[in-house]
Amino acid sequence: MIDLSVVGRKYGPLSFGYTWKDAVLYALGIGAQAEELPFIYENVKGGLKVFPSFSIVMGSPLWKELFKDMKHLDLSRFIHGEQGIKLYRPIPPEGKTLVEGGITNIYDKGKGAVFVWRMKVMAETGDLLAETESGIFYVGEGGFGGDPGPKAEALEPPKGVKPDFTVSYFIPGNQAALYRLCGDTNPLHLDPDFAKRGGFSRPILHGLCTYGHAVRAILYSTCNGDVERFKEFRARLSGVVYPGDTLVIEGWKDKGGRYFIQCRTDRGIVLSHAYARVE
Repeated sequence: MIDLSVVGRKYGPLSFGYTWKDAVLYALGIGAQAEELPFIYENVKGGLKVFPSFSIVMGSPLWKELFKDMKHLDLSRFIHGEQGIKLYRPIPPEGKTLVEGGITNIYDKGKGAVFVWRMKVMAETGDLLAETESGIFYVGEGGFGGDPGPKAEALEPPKGVKPDFTVSYFIPGNQAALYRLCGDTNPLHLDPDFAKRGGFSRPILHGLCTYGHAVRAILYSTCNGDVERFKEFRARLSGVVYPGDTLVIEGWKDKGGRYFIQCRTDRGIVLSHAYARVE
């Protein structure tokens, strides 16, 4: 049974400290290769850069507090459904930040419930670095008579139009095992028996790992790797990715620095209703 009393409960501010090794581990976790020196080499000329989606990982202290309050729920039934990030300034390669957030809504989707989680990431000075919003689908716990939530904005790529960029990434067999070291140790992504409990034939890739691969593709294709130009990315995690798949990320330029984004494997679309904003 879902405890609706968690809606509106505030968590934090809590401290999140990290070193350049954490930033590099995250980069490797979302597929960065040896030639991507600006994101994996601490002594690179100009200083180490941090992928914008690392801002999600910074919320790990808050997630731990949240799941203490929801320990009666079955983790195998949680699926990351939507994710958004908004960047206000580049994330430093190491240091201490403050994170705060909470569940703002729980929507009744019939076949399940969607938990909406919003978070702020701030420098110790209080300056805002990033904001994130997560939609987490809990399978089988809908139908409680709650608000179904707002209708999603239509964000479909233009039909019959060639994308402005296309990037393909092969997902190695150990990618989920590596990504989980960034903080998301849900057994769904490593333990075959646990994955079967969740209705999957084998462990699946973290949705946020797929999301991070898309961020890499967008950053290189639209910003030439310049993290200061990357401002926002929102997407629905609409399909399952397995280690061994090849991800194809495509982007169509809209206007005002916005791109429609879509990500697919040979089985179908895995990121949809997606857009990025860059400068």
